Amino acid sequence: MNLLSLPRLLALSLFILAALMLLPENGTAAEDSPEAPGAVAERLQARYDAMQSLSFTFAQTTEGQMAGRPRKGSGTAYFLKSGGLKRMRWNYDSPEEQVLVSDGTTFSMYFSNLQQMIVSPAEAIEEDMTYSFFTGSGKLSEDFSILGPNKNVIEEGEDKDLRIIQLVPKSAESQVQDIHLWVTAESLIQRIEIRDQFDTRTILTLSDIRENFFDTADEEAAAKLFTFKPPEGTEIIHE
Repeated sequence: MNLLSLPRLLALSLFILAALMLLPENGTAAEDSPEAPGAVAERLQARYDAMQSLSFTFAQTTEGQMAGRPRKGSGTAYFLKSGGLKRMRWNYDSPEEQVLVSDGTTFSMYFSNLQQMIVSPAEAIEEDMTYSFFTGSGKLSEDFSILGPNKNVIEEGEDKDLRIIQLVPKSAESQVQDIHLWVTAESLIQRIEIRDQFDTRTILTLSDIRENFFDTADEEAAAKLFTFKPPEGTEIIHE
């Protein structure tokens, strides 16, 4: 499996972090003084609690000593909260097709280069700390220590129009070492950087963001978007 296929927990962290974008419009960063990391986290939490749907395009880079040469990928992502279900879908268009999708009851990962799809109950990913927050049952302040950015992160991506915060998982069992978020004054995330325990960094840059793009009453359309039927001959692995 190549690096963009990703270990399970890191793959989950990637697409559920993007669900931070499931946030409504309220609150802006102060322009005349630095905003505390905790205040940035609070407005992200508030936006997430009210948003119903989101889509965006993404560019991804994974790099580090354990990763070998840098790997790049791109695609689109979709999120929906309706009918008591939290649904999401990541479509990787390059370097080869991959689909990560949850309809709220089942979670599937399809890898075209392996001709495989791994299927598991959605409850399996609900056990993950970060997933619990981004699906509405967890809180940033409860699951993470919220800090200012590391010095090297500031040097790499400083932008006076953005606030950068660092999230450090409180759980000693987390495979994620820390997460950095680049946040606009309107509480939109432009960049996400995840560093695992092996110092491998996965960076996501988001664009073409559409908020509340989906008709939550259209259950037929939701069922179509948040399910995936693999090509004939795909090996299905149930976990």
